[in-house]
Amino acid sequence: MNSGTLVGSLIFAAVLVVVIAVVIQLMMRSWRRRSERQAELIGDLPDLPGQAGEVVITTRGHYCGSMMAPGWSERITAGDLGFRSKAVLTRYAEGIMVERVRAQPIWIPQDSITGIRIERSMGGRAVARIGILAIRWRLPSGVEIDTGFRAQHREEYAAWLESEEERRA
Repeated sequence: MNSGTLVGSLIFAAVLVVVIAVVIQLMMRSWRRRSERQAELIGDLPDLPGQAGEVVITTRGHYCGSMMAPGWSERITAGDLGFRSKAVLTRYAEGIMVERVRAQPIWIPQDSITGIRIERSMGGRAVARIGILAIRWRLPSGVEIDTGFRAQHREEYAAWLESEEERRA
């Protein structure tokens, strides 16, 4: 390899590294701005209750994240709501608790739940085989969001749907 080719290759590699670094920086800045904008819109999450009451249903699985309702094009990145993790979903008479691994638990008060349903995908992620339990609820700020949970066993969804029908009746 002659020195002209070597110098040209080094310059090309340096420019490529700079371009990649700039793109990553812009992506991180965009994520931060989106998170700040959503934090203002979402406000504070409901406080965890001291006593939640009697357990109605418990399901183990995976917390898939939360999206702005009704469209799922905007994934919530504020706080730790955007981080997927293993979780336990528990229904009490007073609400629903999402206890996540390495993240703060989410309390969904009963009076803020507007619906529970099964979806084939959520936030651009298709999960056709098992499906996702989508819980639509209203935050104290008035914003509606959908929280997704994928159970380890699909047959557990029937109990969640029945409990929602009983609550509405």
